Amino acid sequence: MSTDLTDPVDPPIEGGPPREGNTIAQQLTLPCVLSFNANDPTGAGGLAADIAAMGSASVHMLPVVTAVLIRDTTDIQDHVALEEETVTDQARMVLEDIPVASIKVGFLGSPENVSAVAQIANDYAEIPVVAYMPSITWMDELALDAYLDAFTELMLPQTAVLVGNYSTLCRWLLPDWDHEKPPSPRDVARAAQVHGVSYTLVTGVNAPGQFLENHLASPESVLATARFERFDTTFVGAGETLSAALTALLGAGEDLQNACAEALTYLDQSLDAGFAPGMGLAIPDRLFWGRGDEDEVVSPAASDAEIDGIDLGDFPLDDTKH
Repeated sequence: MSTDLTDPVDPPIEGGPPREGNTIAQQLTLPCVLSFNANDPTGAGGLAADIAAMGSASVHMLPVVTAVLIRDTTDIQDHVALEEETVTDQARMVLEDIPVASIKVGFLGSPENVSAVAQIANDYAEIPVVAYMPSITWMDELALDAYLDAFTELMLPQTAVLVGNYSTLCRWLLPDWDHEKPPSPRDVARAAQVHGVSYTLVTGVNAPGQFLENHLASPESVLATARFERFDTTFVGAGETLSAALTALLGAGEDLQNACAEALTYLDQSLDAGFAPGMGLAIPDRLFWGRGDEDEVVSPAASDAEIDGIDLGDFPLDDTKH
């Protein structure tokens, strides 16, 4: 994307008066999206994933660090949560300065941070919140239970869209399920709605053949279903990628069904271009669309997917060339 500057001269001297004429800041306005998440040193998930995915949707991402993961590409060994005051101060300084279009909530690190972020979301109730629940079974059992209890009680009532893997959501929201048939996506959405969630994007549901299904559901109905061919490779960071793209698209003004469709398409293409940076699992290539020559066209994932109830557009998430 090129920008025509009318005054392409040397930058102003530090401390001097602002230069007159058109500036990039005057010409461009990007939606700003806030993300609460941990730092992942592998780049597989956390804020690194959010920055790449949200940047692909042409939004400006505002990262708030909640914790530091101690991990490699194989697994997570431990984490260190930031103090809740540090998390709160980061977010409130930004929110008082910059208009925020949407908020993503990832891994917050501690029940105290869950409480702090939930309070911030409540104070800015007009901003839609997308909450992603990763698999955190690596945590100590007592710490895990305390974190999930806090998230259920405090964060879900502030959440517009909950995103998570089917197995993770079932273990968390339906631990006492004793019916003969496994829970449906609507059952998961009903369980989330009890705590105030309007919509749930349930991913990774096994389907006949070599396919996985993803369902956007409310307690009343399944609004859309997307079926994608299963990859042979095991990835880490897929859910982070999907939830970040969805948050960005909602912040950019897309309606929920179209945002889900585009985010799922983006994820599928990121996985198709995925790579293994280390000796462990593969990660999505979230910048796949910028790897080829400008004349190359990235084949849309819709050619390998079946989407019911939503329309898919080509990716990148908009028509911007970077």
